Amino acid sequence: MDEGGSRIRRRVSLPKRNRPSLGCIFVAPTAAELEPGDEGKEEEEMVAENRRRKTAGVLPVEVQPLLLSDSPECLVLGGGDTNPDLLRRMPTDRGVGDQHNDSEEDMFGDYDSFTENSFIAQVDDLEQKYMQLPEHKKHATDFATENLYSESIKNKLSITTIGNLTELQTDKHTENQSGYEGVTVEPGADLLYDVPSSQAIYFENLQKSSNDLGNCSMKERDWKSSSHNTVNEELPHNCIEQPQQNDEASSKVRISSDMNRRKSIKDHLKSAMTGNAKAQTPVFSRSKQLKDTLLSEEINVAKKTIESSSNDLGPFYSLPSKVRDLYAQFKGIEKLYEWQHTCLTLNSVQERKNLIYSLPTSGGKTLVAEILMLQELLCCRKDVLMILPYVAIVQEKLHMIGEGSRGATLEMTLAKILYTSRTTQIIGMSATLNNVEDLQKFLQAEYYTSQFRPVELKEYLKINDTIYEIDSKAENGMTFSRLLNYKYSDTLKKMDPDHLVALVTEVIPNYSCLVFCPSKKNCENVAEMICKFLSKEYLKHKEKEKCEVIKNLKNIGNGNLCPVLKRTIPFGVAYHHSGLTSDERKLLEEAYSTGVLCLFTCTSTLAAGVNLPARRVILRAPYVAKEFLKRNQYKQMIGRAGRAGIDTIGESILILQEKDKQQVLELITRPLENCYSHLVQEFTKGIQTLFLSLIGLKIATNLDDIYHFMNGTFFGVQQKILLKEKSLWEITVESLRYLTEKGLLQKDTICKSEEEVQYNFHITKLGRASFKGTIDLAYCDILYRDLKKGLEGLVLESLLHLIYLTTPYDLVSQSNPDWMIYFRQFSQLSPAEQNVAAILGVSESFLGKKASGQAIRKKVDKDVVNRLYLSFVLYTLLKETNIWTVSEKFNMPRGYIQNLLTGAASFSSCVLHFCEELEEFWVYRALLVELTKKLTYCVKAELIPLMEVTGVLEGRARQLYSAGYKSLMHLANANPEVLIKTIDHLSRRQAKQIIASAKMLLHEKAEALQEEVEELLRLPSDFPGAVASSTDKA
Repeated sequence: MDEGGSRIRRRVSLPKRNRPSLGCIFVAPTAAELEPGDEGKEEEEMVAENRRRKTAGVLPVEVQPLLLSDSPECLVLGGGDTNPDLLRRMPTDRGVGDQHNDSEEDMFGDYDSFTENSFIAQVDDLEQKYMQLPEHKKHATDFATENLYSESIKNKLSITTIGNLTELQTDKHTENQSGYEGVTVEPGADLLYDVPSSQAIYFENLQKSSNDLGNCSMKERDWKSSSHNTVNEELPHNCIEQPQQNDEASSKVRISSDMNRRKSIKDHLKSAMTGNAKAQTPVFSRSKQLKDTLLSEEINVAKKTIESSSNDLGPFYSLPSKVRDLYAQFKGIEKLYEWQHTCLTLNSVQERKNLIYSLPTSGGKTLVAEILMLQELLCCRKDVLMILPYVAIVQEKLHMIGEGSRGATLEMTLAKILYTSRTTQIIGMSATLNNVEDLQKFLQAEYYTSQFRPVELKEYLKINDTIYEIDSKAENGMTFSRLLNYKYSDTLKKMDPDHLVALVTEVIPNYSCLVFCPSKKNCENVAEMICKFLSKEYLKHKEKEKCEVIKNLKNIGNGNLCPVLKRTIPFGVAYHHSGLTSDERKLLEEAYSTGVLCLFTCTSTLAAGVNLPARRVILRAPYVAKEFLKRNQYKQMIGRAGRAGIDTIGESILILQEKDKQQVLELITRPLENCYSHLVQEFTKGIQTLFLSLIGLKIATNLDDIYHFMNGTFFGVQQKILLKEKSLWEITVESLRYLTEKGLLQKDTICKSEEEVQYNFHITKLGRASFKGTIDLAYCDILYRDLKKGLEGLVLESLLHLIYLTTPYDLVSQSNPDWMIYFRQFSQLSPAEQNVAAILGVSESFLGKKASGQAIRKKVDKDVVNRLYLSFVLYTLLKETNIWTVSEKFNMPRGYIQNLLTGAASFSSCVLHFCEELEEFWVYRALLVELTKKLTYCVKAELIPLMEVTGVLEGRARQLYSAGYKSLMHLANANPEVLIKTIDHLSRRQAKQIIASAKMLLHEKAEALQEEVEELLRLPSDFPGAVASSTDKA
């Protein structure tokens, strides 16, 4: 174990390497085109946990220097269906210490560092065997609490350099002293077999470049070893076979160990840092070396192939054969579609030109993106940046560049990359594109398209009880198909005038079906209505699995279950919309994907964000809410019909009334809607934010450069179409004037000559605060005023005042208070909490009059009243930490409350960054750090440290805390076997992963402390003596 322990120290204390530059940009597709692998529930839980956890420390997108300093060469703009796990699984050439791997299904198999068969897991197993040896039972407690970096372990190693690898040889005498011979690990065994190949190559290169330095370090280390180690080296080799002579030396080891445990924290930190600085390369088995050499050779060949102009590709599209094997193993993909092969072998792709490709949903676009990303990561050794959507289930697809603020954000990001880097490759993917010429010009890209669909899609219309097939060759665009043959009772006719029961029973339960409804409430009503008329035979289909789904829903709801789902799930039916919590949606989607649920009634958001295909898709009406369906929306919805590898055909049925017939016929025949820039329409989130970031990042700081930049945007490409009254120059000048008047920018006038004047701009403190905090410029002055007013009388007896200040402004317009509930909640506040409302100008008498319906004469700010109501919801949620009870108390959908909480956590982080840039708001900084954590995790304060660990959600955190594991240190030093016995429903794999994650978090914190110590000990650059010394030398 000593040898293994030392290897752990070396493994996790690798020096951080410089990040390589990014190599390619991908704009993500409408949907993932591959059938997802069978991923475990634990992985899903951990992925969701990672996404949730990141809110607290999120850095504003605009301030990250990536676009400027890192010369990005690959960017992926991802969508809801795209596989974000892929990037986490990629074995980039960074050390394992730089990343978490929380995925159960590992893309790179035995190269994973933290899976069940990983190095750390094996060492943990060996440690347990070692602890169970009779000779050491009385010392078990001491060894269990000993630090991973302890000096006693380091002193038991002597290190010898052989060739390009470093072997760690355990002192046999010391091994026998410890009574460890029963579990000795042979050098070259499979203990380190799981080291990623990228690390193996890195170790070899590192060794080649520093042999001399390494040898010196090893000699010095051996010379400075503790006294018992020197004694061991002087003993004859045959001492290995005479353990009875070692009692005295053994006692010295124990004394040394006790002394180490009594060392101060400072000494432990020093020894850990010394060990990190002198850490050597671990040993690799011969088979591992050969395997990595082969992989390295394949990568180098593939790299040369990509760099050359030859069309002679590597084993798998310039990638190692290992990648092909992994696709076959995990995704069942043995062969690519013909269009995929054509696309990957295009000259534009080989020459790394920008490319846009467009295919129908389910065509397999994502696989092409994955292969191109792997080429960048493995062959070109460049990172790939994938920008995923920041709205829960709405995709940031390429065609959405023309949809509101999300489109403006996407356009700004792409425009900056195009302006700052000439080596970046952009790959755009979409299922719905029309005016592609404009996009081509904007992205300076070539275009590839195909109408390929792996499963044939047949489109139908239903009017009354007649079904028509859509036929573009027919005179009126459709031909008669059949009459519905289903016996309807009088009751059923009244309840189901659209014959939904007849349409779904033709498909379920053996095949899946999606029913798109205009509203959330309609989804629930339709689900219940269908279940009322299904026969009891449906209850028997996968009965046990459906009971398990209900049980799991109760578990994640802390014993609560939606009454509608309780009635519909036994029939294999569920609704799906934003009113569900993310955990509920995820669980239901998994049940649908595995066939346990066969019917979803859903809103249009499912078509845009979740890859859940079906045999039949039914559109309940040609409306989304009250608006008539658009061609793009229609294509997205019907695109879910037909599952590759499962169905031979997909069907879509649009139900319409006679009055909508003409509009629908126009809908199915018209071309897709054009894509237009929203950069100027979204004024504060678009052009103003863009100018502030351009000047803040110093991409463009004078009027001429900013105007030149604007000509290169998507808006600049379409300016002749979009601008009727003002020119692009006038809009640029007006926007800069507005930002200057608002105090966000300052203008400097430089006279280049008598006739030529140049206007330069620099960002003010308020502008930098808004920019760093990514505050919507429509609210930055309101936020400043609210924070300033808060300094006059900040109420800290409760969190209510702080919560009000971090309640998102953009959600206020959606707030529609129930005045009776508002008044009831107000009356339950303490005097200090009511004082917060009084400071904000909301009185009890005002709420009482609103609740009783009386007229209000006194003018009160409606936005403040609505924002305070949302603050009440958040405040109650933080106190009770149960979405269900708060949902009932305020009569709000639990999904809405969860979105409100997520938005508040994110905005709290933004306000924190805003305050960090303004000295006058120093008092808020520490307060907001803690509040952001509370809003992010929404659990009792004592559980927050445990929630940082991958795979630990609220329920698991409560279990661990109750069992005595109250901190990261407790978890990092836990025994997986004890955890399994102590914590209910915890698998061995989960236990090992939790422990590994806790160890990694501790390592990161230790590394941060180490950097802080180094910073403190470093000689200041402006130190007077240093300046004088350098002057003397000169």
